[in-house]
Amino acid sequence: MADSFSKKENNKKKIKKLQDKQLRREDRKDNNNKGKTLDDMIVYVDVNGHFTEVPPHLQNRDADLAKAKKAQESAAIDPDADYTGIVTYLSEKGYGFITEDKTGENIFFHLGQVSINVDKHNKVTYKKEMTPKGYRAIDIRK
Repeated sequence: MADSFSKKENNKKKIKKLQDKQLRREDRKDNNNKGKTLDDMIVYVDVNGHFTEVPPHLQNRDADLAKAKKAQESAAIDPDADYTGIVTYLSEKGYGFITEDKTGENIFFHLGQVSINVDKHNKVTYKKEMTPKGYRAIDIRK
């Protein structure tokens, strides 16, 4: 039995649709700008722990180690030095954070370390202490 006119037209539409889809798929494969090569995706880590595109055998390890050591020595805190900052967060639970003026680093503090009442946005002076979780402000005063 022969197909009707509408059935033939529908079959033609389906075939045309499949051909168009195949052409779009091939065009995407040819003109794909999203994909990167393996070399573009590889990232290396330098001595300081920063990401870099330079392979390890081309990195200047001695200079990087000297820079890292110097930065580490300069970052060592002096327990007698006074630091200044602004209280940026104060919790009802008894802790807060001070943003240090020089580095912009957030330093944790507990209200047990405060000699007077402090409020948010107060400028304070404090000393730093190293803890396993990072620096903590002690001996806080206005």
